[in-house]
Amino acid sequence: MMPTKRLVRLLGEVRPGEGLLAFLLFLDVFLILSGYYVLKTVREGLILTGGMLGLRGDELKTYATAGAALLLIGVVPLYGAIADRVGRLRLIDVCYAAVIGSLAGFFVLGRAGVPVGLAFYLWLGVVNMFLISQFWSFANDLYTEEQGKRLFAIIALGASAGAILGPRLARLGDTFSMMLLAAAMLGACLVLYHLADRLARARAPRQAALAAAPIRGAGGFRLVLGERYLLLIAVMLILLSLINTTGEFILSNAAISYAASVVPDGDEAARREVIKAFYADFFMWVNLIGFLIQAFLVSRVLRYLGVGAALFVLPAIVLAGYGLIGLFGGIALIRSVKLAENATDYSLQNTVRHALFLPTRREVKYKAKAAIDTFFVRLGDTAAALLVAFALHVAHLGPRQLALVNVALAAVWLAVAAGIALRHRTLVREGAG
Repeated sequence: MMPTKRLVRLLGEVRPGEGLLAFLLFLDVFLILSGYYVLKTVREGLILTGGMLGLRGDELKTYATAGAALLLIGVVPLYGAIADRVGRLRLIDVCYAAVIGSLAGFFVLGRAGVPVGLAFYLWLGVVNMFLISQFWSFANDLYTEEQGKRLFAIIALGASAGAILGPRLARLGDTFSMMLLAAAMLGACLVLYHLADRLARARAPRQAALAAAPIRGAGGFRLVLGERYLLLIAVMLILLSLINTTGEFILSNAAISYAASVVPDGDEAARREVIKAFYADFFMWVNLIGFLIQAFLVSRVLRYLGVGAALFVLPAIVLAGYGLIGLFGGIALIRSVKLAENATDYSLQNTVRHALFLPTRREVKYKAKAAIDTFFVRLGDTAAALLVAFALHVAHLGPRQLALVNVALAAVWLAVAAGIALRHRTLVREGAG
């Protein structure tokens, strides 16, 4: 057996005739995530050094997260209105043209000395989620439930690899030139979309009609609020974001305390370097372990346990992990729990949440999924900011008490996952029938 075939078999099951399309989608999501992490690196420098309205950059960044959620209230219906009028490929063309044009505008303004930090932060907070959601909507449209369970894990490996490469590419040039690099990468994504669409339509005549047909139906918010399955998925993502963001605060608090213990004399510059080294090591291990889970475990979990059972893995890790933090605390334990949580979230959980839409209708895949992956995720981030503010300034809770709050939220998450799994099994059975 050829080495490449052995490698593919380690990653998952690809049947004859499926390899080229899966490879195109792998490259597409690889470029999307690489470009996003280039822009994410650019974003941090712009927002943290661009305080305004009397706020420092770190404060401005916190409040801007809520601003992105408010913007999505208007963007999600606009996206649905466009989808009502054009087919899937034209919808992608319109979105990418707008994104690439915006990047060119930010480049010109930035070079001219116009302060764009806040605007760019808000823009990327909306755009990055839409581009990733749109990719998985497209993939859901191309594959059946059975194919998606086998191939999504392999395709998502491209996202994991892109997340590793992107921050390193950001070192190649200055802040504003990286915007043009990201725009070029997104232009390449658009070419790959067209190639993948053409290949899918050639191999499945049904795809030709679907590709050109407008994605008509109710708007994204109306679909989510009107169908229990979609509402449960939205609640799951709110809980995931709420727990994860609260956990990030617990980790940040531990990192600050650790730096103070290493540099007890109050040397702020030295402490900053300790924190930077701590997070560099942490992110490296999160990305590496997430990549390994995606490469060698996700396809097997989906094949042998199924999508429904896989929903319980991350909330179980969260429940046990934050329970231990609440009981014992300590930076080593907090770091280990967050490492396990983030690595599993970026690999298994990420693949599973996209696979939940395989047995749904097209308007759900494009409109409801866009609403869930953008607005409801940002709503969870906003809720976490409010929770942390309440815990610190009103209830006077410490990090270990906040960890116990996450335990309670994880218990709710497990109940929500049970409801999703039951409905998913029904949808798959109805689709097979």
